[in-house]
Amino acid sequence: MNWERLIAYAPGEITGAEREAAVLAPIVSRSDGEYLLFTKRADHLGEHPGQMSFPGGGREPEDADLEATAKREGNEEIGLRPEEVEVIGRLDDIPTVTDYAVRPFVAKIPDREYTPDESEVAEIAVLAIDDLTDLDNYDSESRDHPHYGEIRVHYFRVDGYTVWGATGRMLAQFLELATDWEMPEDPDRVVDPDAEFPV
Repeated sequence: MNWERLIAYAPGEITGAEREAAVLAPIVSRSDGEYLLFTKRADHLGEHPGQMSFPGGGREPEDADLEATAKREGNEEIGLRPEEVEVIGRLDDIPTVTDYAVRPFVAKIPDREYTPDESEVAEIAVLAIDDLTDLDNYDSESRDHPHYGEIRVHYFRVDGYTVWGATGRMLAQFLELATDWEMPEDPDRVVDPDAEFPV
């Protein structure tokens, strides 16, 4: 893992967004390597039901800043206490199709059991970074997006889970900064704008 490159990275910021959100990309260290913790969103949620995501959500008026938002949401969604979170870096802010500007914080967290809030989280998945960087577990497609123009959509398929969408974009940047993983130069396929997503 290349923590120095991640720590030194100066992330791009989105300013003036109508709605702000923040997530934690939580790293768990084990004797056999590093892992990332993901949540699987509950199926009844109105936005992105059933998708894999990082713990996080929208900024509330009481949040001092977006880091506080990420920590509060981590506590609400999986029982991660704010004092357990060691933020070590940030990724680029990204816009989402739901009109949020999302700020991702990369953090180290303890390797312990976490409890999902069933109103928001269906499942917690801890996936090995070694598996996420295995190109046999990765594919991508190029498509025209109604908001962003031509985009690259990433799919990381590990242990029966598929990480894609906004979380896939964050994960791709994290892996390029923190590991030797390099995104293949060309996507696996080019699809029509209204093509079904392969998940």
